[in-house]
Amino acid sequence: MNKSLTPQDLRDLQLPIVGMTCAGCVRRVERALEAVPGVARVSVNLASETATVTAPATLPPAQLTHAVETAGYKVGTSSVDLAIEGMTCASCVGRVERALQAVPGVTRASVNLASEQARVEIAGPADRTLPALIKAVDAAGYHAKPLTPAADTGDDAKARADRHARLQAAAAILLSLPLVVPMVLEPLGIHAMLPGWWQLALATPVQFILGWRFYVGAFKALRAGVGNMDLLVALGTSAGWGLSTWMLLTTPAEAMPHLYYEASAVVIALVLLGKYFEARAKRQTSAAIRALMALRPETARVRRDGGEVEVPVGNVTVGDLVVVRPGERIAVDGIIAEGATHADESLITGESVPVAKQAGDPVTGGAINGDGLIVVRTTAVGAESTLARIVRLVESAQAAKAPIQRLVDRVSAVFVPVVIGIALLTFAGWWFVTGDIERAVISAVAVLVIACPCALGLATPTAIMAGTGVAARHGILIKDAEALEHAHGVGVVAFDKTGTLTEGKPAVVAFEPAPGVDRADALRLAAAIQAGSEHPLARAVVTAAAAEQLTPSPASDITALPGRGIAATVDGRALQLGSERLMQELGIDLAPLAARAAQLRDEGRTVSYLAEVPGTAGVPPAPGQTEGPRSRLLALIAFGDTLKPSTRAAVQRLRAMGIRTVMLTGDNEGSARIAAARADIDVYVAEVLPQDKASLVTNLKEDGVAVAMVGDGVNDAPALAAADVGIAMSSGTDVAMHAAGITLMRGDPALVADAIAVARRTRSKIRQNLFWAFVYNLLGIPLAAFGLLSPMIAGAAMAASSVSVVSNALLLRRWRPEGKKQP
Repeated sequence: MNKSLTPQDLRDLQLPIVGMTCAGCVRRVERALEAVPGVARVSVNLASETATVTAPATLPPAQLTHAVETAGYKVGTSSVDLAIEGMTCASCVGRVERALQAVPGVTRASVNLASEQARVEIAGPADRTLPALIKAVDAAGYHAKPLTPAADTGDDAKARADRHARLQAAAAILLSLPLVVPMVLEPLGIHAMLPGWWQLALATPVQFILGWRFYVGAFKALRAGVGNMDLLVALGTSAGWGLSTWMLLTTPAEAMPHLYYEASAVVIALVLLGKYFEARAKRQTSAAIRALMALRPETARVRRDGGEVEVPVGNVTVGDLVVVRPGERIAVDGIIAEGATHADESLITGESVPVAKQAGDPVTGGAINGDGLIVVRTTAVGAESTLARIVRLVESAQAAKAPIQRLVDRVSAVFVPVVIGIALLTFAGWWFVTGDIERAVISAVAVLVIACPCALGLATPTAIMAGTGVAARHGILIKDAEALEHAHGVGVVAFDKTGTLTEGKPAVVAFEPAPGVDRADALRLAAAIQAGSEHPLARAVVTAAAAEQLTPSPASDITALPGRGIAATVDGRALQLGSERLMQELGIDLAPLAARAAQLRDEGRTVSYLAEVPGTAGVPPAPGQTEGPRSRLLALIAFGDTLKPSTRAAVQRLRAMGIRTVMLTGDNEGSARIAAARADIDVYVAEVLPQDKASLVTNLKEDGVAVAMVGDGVNDAPALAAADVGIAMSSGTDVAMHAAGITLMRGDPALVADAIAVARRTRSKIRQNLFWAFVYNLLGIPLAAFGLLSPMIAGAAMAASSVSVVSNALLLRRWRPEGKKQP
């Protein structure tokens, strides 16, 4: 413990601790926190599940959080999203993050330049820390406010800001044109240069009125002891304007000095124009969020007191009956209580074909009701609705920072001071070598202008926003940027079998009639026996008959035979359907289909038999009783879990992408072998216990390749968490989706390859953007320092670099899944 600190240097920080169960846990947490350098005192309370830590105010809470996690527990955190105003470049991002992380209780802060938002994780409730966060951002020279849906969409405010930015850029261009046109005409022999005082009159409003925002930003940066884009622009253009004004005032009236007003004015005009285009392009990267939020209807038509009343969606409660007419958006998540229709869920699941819905089927709020009037019993509203959870996932991914961004952050932290140093060296070098102060100032100005680190700050977040947005439109929800970062390098995909590669429900995989028996007639009789049962195997038989357009006759004398099968009379014929045990009790000869039954059992299928038995249906014969001549075997029925239609093609596509596939299943060897062969899986592991899946995934990672795990059940959650990338089917459990980094909104294996493909495309765009952003500065700064770029060209290049980076990221919006690509 640190004994040299005075009480005034210390502060108390309360941490909620998750996972403590006994006094031993308390002691472990205490020892872990006491080991953190600087901690003076620790008190852990098991009843309130909190730890009070007395430590220096400068000790980052992240160190305490790490210590608790290392001890095997977690610090309970809450998060708050802030809208940040005034950021212009990557340096601003770093300054805001440092200001937020210095607030007591903050464990992590991530700032996104493209979305102009910050996500802050706090140890304990966020409401008590929010005022301190806003104050810290204001002290750093920016403005923060809590991010609400209204603040996030803010269409009216953004439209006004758009108009203001457009007017500013237009005014700057109009005032700059008279300064630039004479320079363009000069080489043509046309002398139209304006008098110096006219140039001053045109350039000054551009410099100090339209460019005032740069001075404000520069002052705030200097007050915080750092640099940013505003500082570089303000320094550069002020130097050009100041040099021209000094020359105008000191040159004899009869002489015409060479002035540089056009350089300063054009730089400001181009930067303003570039910022306007950049802001418009950045808003397009968040189009996915706005499209999702637009799906939420404002009102719902609810049945109350015997009638229908229209109420705000926020007033609908679980259990309410909501009436949805044809063509309307479904306002809530629920189950259809009345009616049937087709629902267009394309903006939620990415499935373009409307899905048939009938009573008992679930529907999702935001989907469009097709051709029928339906009544929906509400199961989820507000923040718990599927649409709200999708919006939160996409927002979370777009607000997060990719691991590759850390390199940019380290560069940006020292970028502006280094550039100012290079500009000073450029000025000194030119002045020393040539003695020409004008040339020295102009070269230094060019260095300051071209080096604005806007493109660096936008390279990664714009690509992530565009990539996660287009993925969400096609039914792929990426939880965070880290999942996106890992997914591009996946070399092995491990699949759960049931419900992931297969339909997850039994189906008739084989129906074999006995010799001399008509297949269609036997299947019709089997369906007639099972028509009134809700057993999964019974429903499978009925579905198989319906698929062949067979209409079963009514059954009578239906009798359940517990543990063996069912008996009934159909068309006057006494029938029994059940297990091999039942057939043996009835004395039915199974030899005609014995070989086929053995083969199906080797494949892991469940085999049942249909037989015609004389006498009363449902009464098995007494042991040893001899059957009449009509007692005979009619058919064999094999049940199994069928592969999803897209499974084989999805696996083959993964192989074409250079990815190895593995299937992990608890099924027996025969069933696993057949399923793997039909799906074209490279490797399978059968009879895997749920608790062993995670260790198998960990073993796969030891080969040095990134591993993705795809599953849908509670038993898959540990394996999903153990994988580099967990991919959950939304048709599965909430636990699986919570553990996964990527959620597929349709239970379609083809989306696995699509998720990896969009991750690879996004990663490619990030690398392209960073390459050009770095190359632009690495080439531009030396060219400017050696006097090969004028300030005007430097300004145009700087503005173009930011716009080009965002535009390149927006190309991701053209991505389509493999099956939806345009011919």
